Amino acid sequence: MEPGAGCVHVIGAGLAGLAAAVSLAGAGVPVIVHEAAGYAGGRCRSFYEAGLGCRIDNGNHLLLSGNSAASAYLHTIGAGGALTGPARAAFPFVDLATGERWTVAPNAGRIPWWIFSPLRRIPGTRPREYLSALRLARASDTETVRDCVGDDGALFRRFWEPLTLAALNTSPEDGAALLLWAVVRETFFRGEPHCRPRIARDCLAAAFVDPALRYLADRDNCVRLRKRVREIGYQDGRAVGLSFADGEAIRLSGSESVVVAVPPAQAADLVPGIVTPLGSRAIVNVHFRVAQGQRASPVIGVINGLCHWIFVRDGMASVTVSAADALAERPNVDIARRTWAEVSRILTGAAGPDAPLPAHRIIKEKRATFAQTPSNLARRPGPTTRWRNLFLAGDWTATALPATIEGSIRSGNTAAQAVSHARQMLDRTSPSDATSAIGVSEEINRDADKRCARRS
Repeated sequence: MEPGAGCVHVIGAGLAGLAAAVSLAGAGVPVIVHEAAGYAGGRCRSFYEAGLGCRIDNGNHLLLSGNSAASAYLHTIGAGGALTGPARAAFPFVDLATGERWTVAPNAGRIPWWIFSPLRRIPGTRPREYLSALRLARASDTETVRDCVGDDGALFRRFWEPLTLAALNTSPEDGAALLLWAVVRETFFRGEPHCRPRIARDCLAAAFVDPALRYLADRDNCVRLRKRVREIGYQDGRAVGLSFADGEAIRLSGSESVVVAVPPAQAADLVPGIVTPLGSRAIVNVHFRVAQGQRASPVIGVINGLCHWIFVRDGMASVTVSAADALAERPNVDIARRTWAEVSRILTGAAGPDAPLPAHRIIKEKRATFAQTPSNLARRPGPTTRWRNLFLAGDWTATALPATIEGSIRSGNTAAQAVSHARQMLDRTSPSDATSAIGVSEEINRDADKRCARRS
């Protein structure tokens, strides 16, 4: 596709960019996606690893059945059956310090009757301790998870801490309570049907990326790989051109728009004056080849270990360690040995640091997510900018959710809605009327703020 009347240029083919492109294409808007890398998907990239003899994910991602935006996106691109998981919500855990194993099994309905059953709640906890969740609901934008739920007792160590690390990639001492509440509110507080764990049946790319690329291609839209946008040109309150690292330049017509869907540091380089979150947190993933048919739950939470979560699928055991800035600096062989000692013990009962290492691959995402701290909440921008035809998407924008797949997709949807809204309103104003253009931008941001407030 060549640039033309009404075209939207999406910069970045991660999930936020793909979601924006899919939403726009579904509405009949022509889209061109420009991606700097040689692949689409961003952190949801999958690739063939010769040493393991299979396709693996760049990082492990756990979704929940209450992730409505992700579910709708998958159905739109024809991948409604791409996720798998148990028929009912069940979260197995292992405490490596005590050897205890248990399964958190919420009940249907909003009233959490399961906390009154010793067989269903977390060992060492009492029903009244779970009332700490109500303090999250009343959290201010300056409070951390620890500020709300404390840091004592089995419930903190065996529930709030692993949940915070999984959802925020940040420790409870630093993680924003409002963001964790957003997750709890949309899943556990809505009952069992909304918190069933879901993982990609084959791989993340097969679920979220490949079908989206086909969806766009089938509608004559274009995804251009290895096309890094070096600079955006601005004039008279709008984006007027794109310059690429390979020397190509595109002049934007008056009816064309731009969605910037790249990580915050790159977005700040491309869009003058925007405020973005500061700092990042690492995630370390380790993929091990294990015996085919290994009997285990698809997702296992680990307490008092280096590993946080283990994903088991098709002869692979994949470990995730969140908030892993220090671990990411360790030598790969040390990471492999330490994590495999825990994995082998959990899956087979073989213990000890000398357990022979199977084939494996370590992936360090040193800037996996922005630092999801209270101080960064106010630094998450809305979908519009002071440039009337330029919009933002990304899990770091003001989605009212953590930096997750669900948040990425919602941000893309919100950006697409902002594009459509701006076009409808600008059709009724003079393009040279800067005051009107500013009013349009402010109205779109107010609408986005209202949507976020309703989710909160």
